Amino acid sequence: MERPAGAPVDPEDLVLHELRVRGTMPAPGEESEEHDRGGAAGRLVAAGFALHRRGALVLTPAGRAEADVRFCLVGRPGHEHVQSAYQRFGPLNRTLLAICTDWQVRAGGVPNDHRDPVYDWGVIDRLVALDEQIGPPVRTLGKRVARFVPYRERMRAARLRVADGEPEWLLSPRIDSYHTVWMQLHEDLLLGLGIQRGDESVDAPGDGTVDG
Repeated sequence: MERPAGAPVDPEDLVLHELRVRGTMPAPGEESEEHDRGGAAGRLVAAGFALHRRGALVLTPAGRAEADVRFCLVGRPGHEHVQSAYQRFGPLNRTLLAICTDWQVRAGGVPNDHRDPVYDWGVIDRLVALDEQIGPPVRTLGKRVARFVPYRERMRAARLRVADGEPEWLLSPRIDSYHTVWMQLHEDLLLGLGIQRGDESVDAPGDGTVDG
């Protein structure tokens, strides 16, 4: 998968990578546009790397181990670019955590009901500023490592929906919210560097986990 942006990518790699950063995904259908993904999913299941569960495709422990080998970039082209992006990601990750907390809870521990547009826009302005900071390193990384290309547009799309009055697009784990995409980017950076989440240094970026 580590090739110039826009280069063809093996459908099996695409599906395995998506499962690795998401953990689960809807099982590909039989429509023509999903034919390659469906075939790739079938091969992953046959190899024991994934399994079908209630209409979803789920990564197995063997699949996680396989993905960790396939998508780690240590000693391979692209490693230094992932390392650079990760170093810039750290402080911004802490900023996002504060934004997400303030989006949920106001001063005094009062839940935010999103009825105060002045308060909400104050938080959204901070999100916009954060998004403008993370944009350049993510775009640069996407030019070097193809699998990182989609993150920038996905983050931007979620941010715009928050600004358009859809508050769930900041935090909800059930959709491609800003926090969801951010967490997947974080996981992918760790994957590229060969770092397991639990082994991440205390001085490195935290996981940014906030209940959505």
